[in-house]
Amino acid sequence: MPSRTLAATASLSIGTLLLLFTTAQPVLAQAMSTLEIAEAIHEYRVEREQRIVQDFAELLSFPNVATNLDDMDANAEHIMGLLDERGFSTRVLQAGGAPYVYAEMMTPGAEETLLIYAHFDGQPVQVENWAYPPFQPTLLDAPLQDGGQAIDIASVTGAFDPEWRIYARSAGDDKMPVIAMIHVIDALRANGIGLSVNLKLLLDGEEERGSPTLGQVIDDNPGLLDADLLLFCDGPMHQSRRAQLVFGVRGGRTLDITTYGANRPLHSGHYGNWAPNPIMQMAYLLTSMRDETGRILIDGYYDNVATLSESERAAIAAMPSIEEQLKDELAVHTPEGAGTRIEELVTLPAFNARGIAGGGVGNQGRNIILTETTVSLNLRLVPNQQPDRIRRIIEEHIEGEGYYIVHEDPTDEILRNHAKVVKLDWRGGGSSGLRTSMDGEMAQRLIALMQEMTPDLILTPTMGGGLPLNAFADRMETPIIVLPLANHDNNQHGENENLRLQNLWDAMAVYGVVLARFGQP
Repeated sequence: MPSRTLAATASLSIGTLLLLFTTAQPVLAQAMSTLEIAEAIHEYRVEREQRIVQDFAELLSFPNVATNLDDMDANAEHIMGLLDERGFSTRVLQAGGAPYVYAEMMTPGAEETLLIYAHFDGQPVQVENWAYPPFQPTLLDAPLQDGGQAIDIASVTGAFDPEWRIYARSAGDDKMPVIAMIHVIDALRANGIGLSVNLKLLLDGEEERGSPTLGQVIDDNPGLLDADLLLFCDGPMHQSRRAQLVFGVRGGRTLDITTYGANRPLHSGHYGNWAPNPIMQMAYLLTSMRDETGRILIDGYYDNVATLSESERAAIAAMPSIEEQLKDELAVHTPEGAGTRIEELVTLPAFNARGIAGGGVGNQGRNIILTETTVSLNLRLVPNQQPDRIRRIIEEHIEGEGYYIVHEDPTDEILRNHAKVVKLDWRGGGSSGLRTSMDGEMAQRLIALMQEMTPDLILTPTMGGGLPLNAFADRMETPIIVLPLANHDNNQHGENENLRLQNLWDAMAVYGVVLARFGQP
């Protein structure tokens, strides 16, 4: 069998593998079961774990904040090199922002096309908060909070413990799919297993900035991203560590609200009880918009919220309960939500304060009444909620609370002539949520295939975070499904971001099975 011959030849170069793959007849995937394909990938990977981890560490060593275009160009060039070596046709797509890497691999005889999305940019870092430098990837033998110790990757002999973790920016969000994909292509070829689909990759260089030019990139390249299914490979897996498919995400808007007092700071002893206090005004305004359970109190906010289908409710009911685990892990006594489970809560709109600025506390506290206070709100939207309508009803609510709304800093004349003044800074246009039906043909086929490999697969109607799905959904009819593969505790966006190695190994198996089997009847 070709798989035995190639798998035993560990010293074959990528070029030799490509030659063998293009001249030899690949094994028909339907002649192998899903578990046999996964096992072949496992056997290939076990002998090459050090090389895979080293490749991952090298990619993670590239700084990748999207606003630094030189760094993002270097990332794109490195990634294209990895893909070119595997026989992908690659190019950079750009529309005034950071680069996107597009790659494709056409499969003779394939009747369907799979488009896989991931991103290679990362959140900005505050180096002083990291235990290890964020762009010097460090392998630990246990999670950092459990006392994990650093391991020299090059010194490891034999198998890597799957519970080891690699710490670096973008380890969990979201460079891992790039490494999993290139090595699973190698594994399939080494085992003579052919792809069942045409494969397209779109790797985003500015996702952490909201993918501001993604829509233009799609518009500038009509037909290039046409596919039968779009897999979004981003986000953390379920907290139970069970495999998961996600069928929707929430959209969002960002709003900064500023309340005002006098035009200069005032002594709180001399002017307290007389001068308007912007911190207290802000507190009253916020509690008029949201109660302590998280319920939004603005009239009409829930009017257009998409309801869950029977299959979606059944999927939520079948998910393992994680409430007690999370309460213990996160030291929370009483969650918000009035007893509703978290998997249903994330299908609803959310109204969260992400930061507040006004005065000082502790040793920085001063006995003054401030001139202004600002809160930054993160509004999570769900399907059928339109960002423009949300803006309108929020402004109507604030006016109903007696405020005069401005969108620029108010003048003294405005402050003199109005009892309460508020500045609203709507940051960006926002996006609505999106949810793909679990009952569609492509969804049902992917569910069935994944369940062959992992019978306890979790189906999630909506994840809580946002992804740039609408740029595709507004322009394409392609069904979109999210395939999250990072560990849930990967510290994405924060300090000490990490990836558990088993998640990388699992990603390779999942990609291999999907590529080899999805396009087969």
